Amino acid sequence: MTAALHPLTLHRHRGAAELGQAAGRHAADLLAELLAQQDSVRVMLGAAPSQEATLATLVANSRIDFSRVHAFHMDDYLGLDPGAPQGFANWLADRVVRPTGGRLRLHRMDTSMEPAAAAAAYEQAMGTADFDLVLLGLGQNAHLAFNDPPADFDHPRAAAVVALDQVSRQQQVDEGHFPDLAAVPTHAVTVTIPRLLAARTLIASVPGRAKRRAVTATVHGEPDPLVPGTALKLHPDAHLYVDEEAGADV
Repeated sequence: MTAALHPLTLHRHRGAAELGQAAGRHAADLLAELLAQQDSVRVMLGAAPSQEATLATLVANSRIDFSRVHAFHMDDYLGLDPGAPQGFANWLADRVVRPTGGRLRLHRMDTSMEPAAAAAAYEQAMGTADFDLVLLGLGQNAHLAFNDPPADFDHPRAAAVVALDQVSRQQQVDEGHFPDLAAVPTHAVTVTIPRLLAARTLIASVPGRAKRRAVTATVHGEPDPLVPGTALKLHPDAHLYVDEEAGADV
C-alpha cells in the first residue's frame, strides 16, 4: 500500500443529535452545490443507528431534488428473508426513500441469488464512476461497511462476500436488531474499501460510548488493516463527526 496520506478532518459535537444535524447539513450543502452543476448525484449510504440523525437531516432538506439522487447501500446480509427489517436496504427504504416520497432511487443488492453472483451483480450496478458522497459509520471494531479487521485496503473487486467476525455480529445484538448472536447472519455482501474511497467526499457519523475505542484507534493510528477506519486517511476529503462520548480520547 503506497497511497498518499491525508489529514482526517475531525468535527466534535456535544451529543448524537447535534452531530447528526451537523453532518446532515454538511451532506446537504455538498449535494445542493453539486446538483447546481450536474444532472444527478451518486451517494453511498451506511445503514445503522449511528446514521439516523444524519440521514433524517439530509432528507428533510428542501433544497435537494431527490429525484436526481441515486443511492446505493454499502452492505447487506446473506440468508435473511427479503422483507426482514434488519436488511439494510429495507432499513434505508424506511429512512430515505419513504421520507422523500419515493423520489430518491435506492439501488438494492439482490441477496437472494448465489452469494458470489450477488456481489458481482452489485459491482455491475454500481458501475465504475466515483460516488459524489459516501455517508458511513464506524463499527465497534472500526470496520467500514462490513470490512472487518484485517481489512483488505487493496481489494481488487468493488463488492465481495465476507464472513462477519463475532464483534460485528455481537454489535447487531447489542443495538437491538437481533435477539441473540445465533440469529445474526454469519455472511454478507459488502462494498470493499477501495470502492468506498472512490468518492469526492466521505462523511463518517460516529456517536456513542461504544465507538470510543474505534474512534481513538482511527484518529491516532496510521493506516492499518487491523483498524479499518484508518483507511479514511487515504482519502483527501474525509470527515469524521464524533460526539463527546465517542471522541473522549481524541
